[in-house]
Amino acid sequence: MSAVIQLPIFPLPDVVLLPHTLLPLHIFEPRYRQMVRDCLAGDNRLAMGLLKPGWEKDYYGRPPIHAIAGAGEIVQHEELPDGRFNVLVRGTMRVGITAEMPPDLPYRVVRAKPLADRYTGERPDALALRVDRLKVFYLRVLAEVNKGQGEMAKIFSGVKDPGIIADRIAGAAIADAEARQQILECVEVPARLSLVQEHLVGVLVQISDRNTPSQRGSGREN
Repeated sequence: MSAVIQLPIFPLPDVVLLPHTLLPLHIFEPRYRQMVRDCLAGDNRLAMGLLKPGWEKDYYGRPPIHAIAGAGEIVQHEELPDGRFNVLVRGTMRVGITAEMPPDLPYRVVRAKPLADRYTGERPDALALRVDRLKVFYLRVLAEVNKGQGEMAKIFSGVKDPGIIADRIAGAAIADAEARQQILECVEVPARLSLVQEHLVGVLVQISDRNTPSQRGSGREN
């Protein structure tokens, strides 16, 4: 997985594609309609890049994107009568962007290097305990949103790899783009498990805050 590859990239301010997850997209800008057509005419591969803060000033140009992106492939598509697309992208890998190609096309193209998961010598039994703990936190999130263990089974059936499990839990439970980007950039699997757990705790706190009745008095008018 060390060879440099060339990919069209779809940069957005609030979307991060994690490996081993599915991402539905609605494509309406002309430049990205062309990108989808070119992808479908080729190998269906593309990358999703998160725009850095300040992107608003140059959205229709080439605003800076994070150096680590999610790469994937279009697995389903529907072209609408007016030329827009609905597509489903399956994340396949993390990539480190090494260069951006000259602007010869309406959309951006990058050269990137695939980034493999890394394990830091942690014992398999210790890693398994981390995974079990992470699943417990995910089950708590599911319970809070009135979903059961069937949701867990649906996305983890037959999956044992800790890195994949961390990515899928993050993809299912963590919506914040900056948090997802942190997880995407974490190639060390033990550290990723800890990071996803940390963000799940944050999700649980947010859910609890939303479900807690306001402590403010209701008998006073402003």
